[in-house]
Amino acid sequence: MSLTINPKPSVCVFCGSRPGTEATHMQMADDLGGRLARADMRLVYGAGDVGLMGAVARAAQTAGGQTFGVIPVHLMQREVGKRDLSTFIVTENMHERKKVMFMNADAIVTLPGGPGSLDELFEVLTWAQLGLHAKPVILINHKGYWDKLLELIDHMIEQGFADASFRALLSVVDGVDQAMEILDLRLSRDKAS
Repeated sequence: MSLTINPKPSVCVFCGSRPGTEATHMQMADDLGGRLARADMRLVYGAGDVGLMGAVARAAQTAGGQTFGVIPVHLMQREVGKRDLSTFIVTENMHERKKVMFMNADAIVTLPGGPGSLDELFEVLTWAQLGLHAKPVILINHKGYWDKLLELIDHMIEQGFADASFRALLSVVDGVDQAMEILDLRLSRDKAS
């Protein structure tokens, strides 16, 4: 279910609803939000105003970007639903939230986060593995935050529980500059075709 017709490329950002212990993660979220807005890309995210989620949204808004937030009703208080977004949607549950975010995005970027971010990332990777979409999926492995996850993926492949092609579905980068290069390349190419 796509809720809005949007001519701008839309990037779904999965990230923590907490700031984490590494201060530069918040700075990176701020950088990404601002860069998406300046590149005329709409931010799609979980509609919270806390942690990395809040930082990426506030930066996009400050830079004049469009923001599309989706939050389930049971997280309105916990994640401080950010009602001043360009589009603010409240869903009944987490499954609906993920579906609406995914359907309204042309690409996915994952920043550091916790179990929720892992759930979101693996769902879109699994869908890609099954051939249900070909959207770029980018993992920003800032300061090696996701190293253990990447080791686990390699272990699953080595143990025969995933095909080697699974790893290729994920573009792993160190920072926002590399993520923006991939987004610029993939989204401008998709728009031209």
